[in-house]
This record gives sequence, structure tokens and C-alpha cells, in this order.
Amino acid sequence: MLDGELHYLELVSLARLVQTGQLSPVEVTRALLSRIAELDVRLGSYVTVTAGRALSEARAAEREIGRGHIRGALHGVPIALKDVIDVAGVATAAGMPMFADRIAARDATITVRLRQAGAILLGKTQLTEGAYGQYPPPFTAPVNPWHPGYWPGASSSGSGVAVAAGLCFAALGTDTGGSIRAPSAVNGLTGIRPTWGRVSRHGVAPLAATLDQAGPMARSAVDAAALLGVIAGHDPADPASALDAVPDYLAGLGREVGGLRVGIDPGYALGRVDPAAGAAVQAALTVFGELGAEVRELVIPDLDQAAADWLGVCSVQAALTHEGSYPARRAEYGARLGALLERGRAMTAVNYERLLQRRAEFRGRMEAVLAGVDVLILPVLPRAAPRTDELDDQAVRDLRRFTAPFAMSGHPALVMPAGFTAPGLPVAVQLVARHFGEPTLIRAAGAFQRATGWHRCHPALG
Repeated sequence: MLDGELHYLELVSLARLVQTGQLSPVEVTRALLSRIAELDVRLGSYVTVTAGRALSEARAAEREIGRGHIRGALHGVPIALKDVIDVAGVATAAGMPMFADRIAARDATITVRLRQAGAILLGKTQLTEGAYGQYPPPFTAPVNPWHPGYWPGASSSGSGVAVAAGLCFAALGTDTGGSIRAPSAVNGLTGIRPTWGRVSRHGVAPLAATLDQAGPMARSAVDAAALLGVIAGHDPADPASALDAVPDYLAGLGREVGGLRVGIDPGYALGRVDPAAGAAVQAALTVFGELGAEVRELVIPDLDQAAADWLGVCSVQAALTHEGSYPARRAEYGARLGALLERGRAMTAVNYERLLQRRAEFRGRMEAVLAGVDVLILPVLPRAAPRTDELDDQAVRDLRRFTAPFAMSGHPALVMPAGFTAPGLPVAVQLVARHFGEPTLIRAAGAFQRATGWHRCHPALG
């Protein structure tokens, strides 16, 4: 039952076919590896393809499923991991040439959980230098599969391109200031940045410890929920991981959203954005209204200040992350990451404490606003589809306007496709909820996607 559209199946749909014996996980894995070999030469989404290991895992899954032992929604499904997530015996370069030969001794906690769930690992995906900067040689920027002249997203760009191009059925990314949400947006995916602490960071190469969070990048809210349910949960190896029990994220997906309170600050959500980004938010509000949701206007705290403060907090924490190699190996760092580290090393303790106090105040104000609604709706990016040649340092900072603040506050955020630009590139909207409000985000996105078809559109790659 292998056909030309296999690679664009949603994860949960593929899992049903595999687990009922209609598809072989070995044949599915071979088909994906063949597609990677054919297309990734020009797309560049993978930095490492673990073909032999993937086929071995697929054979093991086929044997277990044949015996009637089903591990769950990911059993027999090929996925990919951003190359900051440790896989035992495989290099974790984190986009940095100096670490290209750094072989992980053991799996990250989230890798262990994916293996226990029976997922098949196809490989590690490309990212920017240190999950922040540019793409230093020999690494190259992935190519947006919708249009090669447009931005593929921030540091989880390889994961975004791989899922969008049908080179895996879902992937994990990490998000420090928007690096799950921006690549999901520009590649037409559904991505979730979970509440900070919801997912273990153990075995994940850090950029900024109190901002980093791993999460799913998938084709639908259903797929993202299935993946989040596997990787979420407390981990003793990450003492900062949350103790809260992990709910069944799939349980509320069939529920309607009548009475759901959707909040919007028109000044922020519709001001200083390009027409396509604003139109996507307005169209999504129309859909939610037709589904019975209640739209409420509100005023949110100063996102611009929070986004500006994000850069300072990130710079200091990144300087600590890299203190073993910077400035001792300064010449091996790219200009953008090097400038971030210099900024962090130059900051005084008084100025850093000022940032931390403003961060705590913003977090509290944001939680108070969110207490009056179920979800907040915003754009993901102020420019729906940036061209690669337009992105100088200032433009990159501007793109964090709607994403970095919620990394500062630790709130969960989900992005989902909500339209297309005139040139035919995806446009997304962002939903934000109270801390540990992922079930509400998933329920809202699931209802939206049942009523629309944006998430079922794919780039024309063959």
C-alpha cells in the first residue's frame, strides 16, 4: 500500500495503517530514506541520516506489532530530531563545526521516551550555529520547500523543512525565542512550544537554560498532541522539569469550542504587521466565531519591552553555556553568535538583575491577562513570509516580536497554518494559553483544523 502520497500522511493516520498491518514499518522507512536521498540533496534539512539504525528499529517495530504488542501512537512511525538532542553513538554538533565530532555517550531523556514509544529515528536535522546564529561552513541553510528564495525559519529550520517536505512524519525542535514556532509557521506546520519545564532538557545542548524548551513540529494538532504526550513529564535528571502530571493531550481533540474565550489585543495583533499576517489572524477569528467561540478584546503587557529584554537574558545565559570555548576559541565562532556572547559577557550584574525583575513582572502580568480568556491569538511573525535576502540583524530581531515574549514568560504557545500569501507561501497564527494550558491549545487548534484545510496543503516537490 505504498503510494505517492504516503510521505504526506499525518502521523496518527500512518500509525493506524502500520499498527493494523496495512503498512510495513520497514517499507515505510525505506520509502522515506529513498525520498531523503532524492530530495534532501537540494533541501538540506538533515545533517545526519541514520539509515542503518532506522531500518533496524523498523524491523524491531514490525516484529513487535506482528505479535500484537503496540507501544502507542508513535509505534512504527519514522521521525527526526533537531541536532541539539543527544542520540547515543551519534554526533551532536548543535550547528557548530568545532563540535562536529562530539559523539553522544547516551540518549537524551526525550530520545529515551521516543524509543520506548516505538518511534523510528531517521536522523538529526540541520540548525543554525549554536541554535542562534547563522549557518557556518560546512553547514548550510535548509531550503524552504515552498519557495527557495524565502526564509526556512529560525534554528529548528531543518526540522521544519523535513516535515513539510515529507522527509519524516514529525520532528522535534527546540525553541529559545521562537525556533519551533517560526519554522513551523513558514513551512506550513503545527508546532508547540510547551510550558517551560513541561519537557526535560536533559541531553539537549543548551543555548539559554531558562528559555530553552523542546517540543513537537508536526502536520496537525493531533500529531503534535501525540508527540507531546510521549516527551512530556518530570525527569529527575532535569530538576527544573515540572512535577505536574501529564494529561492525555489527545483526549480533548474531538471536543467543540462553543463558549471558548478567545482573546485579542487588536493593537498588537493587527498593528505593525504586514497585510497577510493581519488577515490570517482576522480569518482565524472568523472561524472561531463560527464555531461558537467568544471573542474578547483585551490589553496585553508590553511585548516590545519583553522581546528587547529577551536578547539580554539570552545573551548572558548563552555566555555561560559557551564559557568553556568562548572566548578561548573565538575565531571558530560566527559573527552573529559571537556578538551575542560578547553582549552577555559585557552585561553588568545590576543590568542583568533589572532584566530579571522586569521578566518576573511581565510573566505575572501575562498570566493575569490569560486568566480572563482561554487562549490569546496573535501573529507568529510580523511579516508572514520573509525573503532570505531581507534578513539582516535588525530584521531578525524584529521577527521575534511575537515569539520571544512568551519564551520570557514561559507560557505555552501553538502555531498552526491559517492561510497563504499571494506568492503561495504559508501564513500561520499563534495561540497562547496559561501555564500548562496545552490541552486547551490543542483542543482549539483541533477544532480549527477540522473546520479548515490549511494544514493539509503541501509543497509541490513530487
